[in-house]
Amino acid sequence: MAYVLAASAAFVNALTSVLQRIGVETAPESDAMRLSLMKHAIKRGIWLIGFALMLVVFALQATALRFGQLSVVQPVLTTELLFLLLILGVWFRYRLGWKEWLGSLIIVAGLGSFFLAADPKGGNAIPSNHQWLVATVILLAVIAGFIVAALRGPRWWRAASFGAATAVTAAYTAALTKAITTYTTQGWGHVLTHFQPYMLAVCGLGTVFLLQNALHAGPITASRTTLVTVNPLVSIVLGITLFHDKLRGGVGWVALELAALAVLVAGVVILARSPLVAGTHEAGDLDEMLGSARHRASVPVADDAPDTAPGAAPDSAPEAPETESEAVPSVGGSTT
Repeated sequence: MAYVLAASAAFVNALTSVLQRIGVETAPESDAMRLSLMKHAIKRGIWLIGFALMLVVFALQATALRFGQLSVVQPVLTTELLFLLLILGVWFRYRLGWKEWLGSLIIVAGLGSFFLAADPKGGNAIPSNHQWLVATVILLAVIAGFIVAALRGPRWWRAASFGAATAVTAAYTAALTKAITTYTTQGWGHVLTHFQPYMLAVCGLGTVFLLQNALHAGPITASRTTLVTVNPLVSIVLGITLFHDKLRGGVGWVALELAALAVLVAGVVILARSPLVAGTHEAGDLDEMLGSARHRASVPVADDAPDTAPGAAPDSAPEAPETESEAVPSVGGSTT
């Protein structure tokens, strides 16, 4: 049950990311880390649809966490990367090359192999307030570091850094949700006597804000790649340290777990070299814009220059015909 719910959340989350990316991609770059970015977003109907789907994702994820361990549910969410590639290829008609598919499959396989080898169990402990305090301070420092890194560099770097900050925040939010779903077994009145519901509200808003900055900063695959890889790794650490998730020990099993994580890193490196992640080409970054992707893909190829009457001078110089590579966008805006 937990696996099905988590996979469903991954698909809806991929769709949510696309809709919200379209909603914020036209905002000025000066809106980064400002409330004006959110003002721009909420004026777009497509962003509001994405926000509604975000609530569906939260419900699916919360239910999955009710039935499964944190260190199991979060890794399943990495399948979002595959769903995202399918959406970009089928609906937006981006050309997906071997780097995109191989990198994504390796990432999912690496994480999947990790939790198959680790076989997480337990995860029913209730963390103490001191444990929550230590985890909160450490994660806030990590999030701040990623935000600082996102303020400079090329667009793909800023998107990836904001994506990593969002991932850490989302992992912390998932941990809070896990604790709340455990408290609900004793009644909602008991839940409200703890700090987790109130911290969840704050972290939820922070996650939404950071996610919009990640989607606005650069190519959607740059931000989603770091988000879907960092999130489960942080969740595994939180599951072990806060909820006492137990991983398989022994030299052989630990070696397999480390090898699986190495495979994951290799997938990230392959995908990071993809034009779909870099999102740049000689003419600029325009082709990373999803809102006009289907229109660019449907532009017909001009066969010949416009005809003119015999002996008549044309009103203006004929435009150069579009090439096939201009008519159909390749992934991330590169031309082929």
